[in-house]
Amino acid sequence: MALRTAAQYIESLRDGRTVYYRGQRVQDVTTHPLMKVAVEHAAIDFELAEDEKYTDLAVSTDPENGEPISRMYHIPQSVEDLVKRSDLIDLTTRTGATMVTLIKEIGTDALFALQNVASEMDDSLGTTYSDRIKDFYRHCARNDLAVAVAQTDSKGDRSKRPSEQEHPDHYVRIADRNDDGIVVRGAKVHTSVSVNSNELIVLPTRNLDERDADYAVAFAVPLNAEGLKMITSAYTGHHEDSFQFPMGSKHRMLETLTVFDDVFIPWERVFMAGEHQYAGSLALRFVDYHRFTAVSYKQPLLDLLVGSAILMSDYNGIAKAGHVRDKLTWLGTYAQTVKGLLRMAAYHGNTIVPGQMVPNRMYSNVAKWQFAHGYHEALQHVQDLTGGLIVTAPGKEDLENPDTRPYVERYLSGRAGVSAEDRLKAIHMVSELTTGEFGGYHAGLAIHAEGSFEAEKLAIFREYDAKTAVTYALKVAGIR
Repeated sequence: MALRTAAQYIESLRDGRTVYYRGQRVQDVTTHPLMKVAVEHAAIDFELAEDEKYTDLAVSTDPENGEPISRMYHIPQSVEDLVKRSDLIDLTTRTGATMVTLIKEIGTDALFALQNVASEMDDSLGTTYSDRIKDFYRHCARNDLAVAVAQTDSKGDRSKRPSEQEHPDHYVRIADRNDDGIVVRGAKVHTSVSVNSNELIVLPTRNLDERDADYAVAFAVPLNAEGLKMITSAYTGHHEDSFQFPMGSKHRMLETLTVFDDVFIPWERVFMAGEHQYAGSLALRFVDYHRFTAVSYKQPLLDLLVGSAILMSDYNGIAKAGHVRDKLTWLGTYAQTVKGLLRMAAYHGNTIVPGQMVPNRMYSNVAKWQFAHGYHEALQHVQDLTGGLIVTAPGKEDLENPDTRPYVERYLSGRAGVSAEDRLKAIHMVSELTTGEFGGYHAGLAIHAEGSFEAEKLAIFREYDAKTAVTYALKVAGIR
């Protein structure tokens, strides 16, 4: 099967999957008022692949049969491959007004990590997981599937290991196994794009020991599988007004509490079943790819923050003020630092197994840490330069009403040549980006998505070449 069209992707989601939103069963995610926005947003991935302008970036070739496949499924083998992958994620997210589609990015992050770790398991333990993963990879790539990932468990009492929990299902576990496969039970949280993907890859979330062997499980399952239930986040509502909500009215991503109510998984789709000594390695290898993906999809957001600040400084007539230039310089430095670190993560990638390159762990984590730590200060500067109208401005209806339009036009225009309508459009965009649900979603992602501050700090601490630094300090000090 060749690359799918957007229409074929949308049609594939009408499969009877079990999805709930605000207590109600959703019969069709492609027609539900809120969920169809997420579906149509994700279709950007397929639309770009159909556009001849982006063929070189968005489309690659299956190395076994020569057929076209999505660039997202191209296994990175070089620095150029990592850079192209990053650039495609940037393009897709930029087209989505700073909202990543994630329907192939995260799934391929998991597939690449699985192939890495399965090779190590097979060599060490004599398992045959590599063949299963390669078969599933071919299935996804050749059918151009949307693939979600469920990794974070509900965890319960975080001071206790999975096997120590009062409730044994706070981490997804193997509840039963037989000649045909395994039965899994439990739940994962924060499962992005699950309601509008075709397949779901499940990974362990942490290091495990022998006591936790039943929790060392990785597998793939179609999202309409019996016993798989998705309870959708209630964080965002549906907004049709594109004047006040220029981004959220057209672009969104949804997460679910993903419940495995005794879901059967055939052996050919099981990629880890009790090999607890490799659970942490698999979780970490996935993060190696996924934090690189994360910083790649933050690039359009960084550009929009800088662009919004410059635009509003101009519209407000304050662009030449010294304090304004200071804030714009800070914003530009923040954005370019993160972008430079992202490129370094690609340029210093590592070949872990033959024929597969992994982004540099240190630079990916430093880039993500820098982005996350600077994000709220960036919002502060953009809000400051825009002004209080981000929360007090009139809406489109006041421009359309002949009784109020003259007042809005007279009093809310900007510097000479900037109409009230254009200024209000810019203000509402900044408001949505920095104060509304869309902006709040981005702010939450900045802190928690792809790993917490502490997870990034731990990775940086472990990866830093302290021995070389200390050796140099001893040499300069003249200490043997």
